[in-house]
Amino acid sequence: MLGIPLAVSDYERVMDWMEKMIADGSRGYLTAAAVNLVMSAYEDAHARAAVLGATLAVPDGQPLVWALRALGHASATRIYGPDLMAGFCARAARQGIPMFLYGGRSTEALTRLEERLHGRFPGLAIAGGHSPPFRDLTDAEEEHVAAEINSSGAAVVWVGIGQPKQELWMARMRARLTPPLLVGVGAAFDFHSGLVAQAPPWMQRAGLEWAFRLSREPRRLWRRYARYNPMFIGAFARQYVRHRRKPRR
Repeated sequence: MLGIPLAVSDYERVMDWMEKMIADGSRGYLTAAAVNLVMSAYEDAHARAAVLGATLAVPDGQPLVWALRALGHASATRIYGPDLMAGFCARAARQGIPMFLYGGRSTEALTRLEERLHGRFPGLAIAGGHSPPFRDLTDAEEEHVAAEINSSGAAVVWVGIGQPKQELWMARMRARLTPPLLVGVGAAFDFHSGLVAQAPPWMQRAGLEWAFRLSREPRRLWRRYARYNPMFIGAFARQYVRHRRKPRR
């Protein structure tokens, strides 16, 4: 999709893959890619390198699923970051897989997220958490974060600091972190902590989640959607025309 490889899969197979990464002791990172991440990668070389460096990228946005299907991938389905996180937390609670939470709007918000996850998934092992400041970390701060995560014993690090910031962070930190799997899930922390309401299912199915989120946080999100939504439509239209013009075998 516009130069970004997106997995054609489903929740169960992706979670099976995550479990295998952990069992094998492999090291990688997964990103649940929304339209704004694909477009960030489309226009920015650093974001593109971070996304292309992911071990697996799944289509988080419904428009990406429609676009994949238009390109001939009829079985493409949405792998929504918040739902992937919830599904894997349920597995982790049953199997004792420890996890670390990196993100959140504040330390208080991260504490609230931990409490809600524990309440929803009894027995879930949260090995630690860290809410970074809204700025680039210093080298010393990054060293501290790496040491904190590595000493926690976590097998999965959920990363919720927004796209493409979280992909840049995962790409930069991957070699320094011992947990097998880093997973970027965007706004999942806000949703699961209850700080931000999720769009109704019908709006998600209709590809209108962006409109719901814009109505709730207009000052924070209007520039993103005003820039990237039209850009995606135009860029994908060009890709689709090229796809249709390819000779069929």
